[in-house]
Amino acid sequence: MDIRHNVKKVMERIAEAAYRTGRHPDDIILIAVTKSVKPNDIISAINAGVEHIGENRVQEFLEKDGAIPGQVKRHFIGTLQTNKVKYIIDRMDLIHSLDRLTLAREINKRAANVGRIMPVLIQVNISREETKSGVLQEKLHEFIEELAPFTHIQIKGLMAIAPFSENSEESRRYFAEMRNLYHEIDEKKYPNVDMEYLSMGMTNDFEAAVEEGSNIVRIGRAIFGERY
Repeated sequence: MDIRHNVKKVMERIAEAAYRTGRHPDDIILIAVTKSVKPNDIISAINAGVEHIGENRVQEFLEKDGAIPGQVKRHFIGTLQTNKVKYIIDRMDLIHSLDRLTLAREINKRAANVGRIMPVLIQVNISREETKSGVLQEKLHEFIEELAPFTHIQIKGLMAIAPFSENSEESRRYFAEMRNLYHEIDEKKYPNVDMEYLSMGMTNDFEAAVEEGSNIVRIGRAIFGERY
């Protein structure tokens, strides 16, 4: 498998999707999802131009982190247990999966302990699937208001996972709903909220996500093949 070639093709597809909607490819962040990927393969992707990696599991991230160059941006994109926050609070550039008040409280406490303000995305369960984490759409404003006292958290945007489908067009309506939510939250000017990122789109549907406004896509299989 040629990881360098795969990265190049993914970047080309992102660029084409961006141009179709009058956007610039440089405005879209490609996160290489490194779940179950060996450090050597991650390094190959970095050498091919990947500047951001995303991990789903804290323990796996800790085992591999020392092998990853320091300039690479690190994102936590999986479900985060409160008892694992302390292990990554000073290592992650962005947490994508804030979905409950107990987790927010722990992130805020641990961030205060290390003297940083932790950038986070709120995960939205836009498809209302019971198997997915995330805040329901109708609860989002209330949740953001509850986060106001947490001065060591800054909300930088939203994240969502569309239902799996071989046809990316089936994901488009969820992405459009997320884009509308993103702008709705931005207009409210909540404290501790700086809407910069809309993280949505994976291997099966990232082009539709980009066309609907995503500026972070999370790609695993299209870069590394079937690993999980």
